[in-house]
Amino acid sequence: MKTLVIGLGNPILGDDGVGWRVVEEVARRTAGRPEVETDCVALGGLSLMERLTGYERVILVDAIHTGQKPAGTVSRFLLSDLPDLTAGHSASAHDTSLRNALNVGRSMGIPLPEDSQIHVIAVEVQNVYDFSEKLSPPVEAAVSVAVESVLQLL
Repeated sequence: MKTLVIGLGNPILGDDGVGWRVVEEVARRTAGRPEVETDCVALGGLSLMERLTGYERVILVDAIHTGQKPAGTVSRFLLSDLPDLTAGHSASAHDTSLRNALNVGRSMGIPLPEDSQIHVIAVEVQNVYDFSEKLSPPVEAAVSVAVESVLQLL
């Protein structure tokens, strides 16, 4: 199954870079597996939807801040399990949620993975606003757990 593992976030905003760190390790551990491609991006909405074109399965790795779990907690779920915040706040008036972008893309005939094949590995974070290339200690400790979660899906 043609799979894209994509790290989301910003590696110079502290814990927000956890997706990149996880996917960099996944890339190292899946080298030589032509069915698995990895990438690290700071995209959302329509731009991210375009990046998912042509893949049968996608694993998104990102920071999440719910305030309901301790920093460093790793969760795994389907994108469709998350609320669609289309009507809520968006970082840009010119963009939309990933779920809405996927619906638009599919309506245009763009080959995108089915909802049941878009997985999210999320790491609960605490610091995403300070400029730093370092992860907080609990998030750093969660990198190996998140890597294993991705590898289990593969």
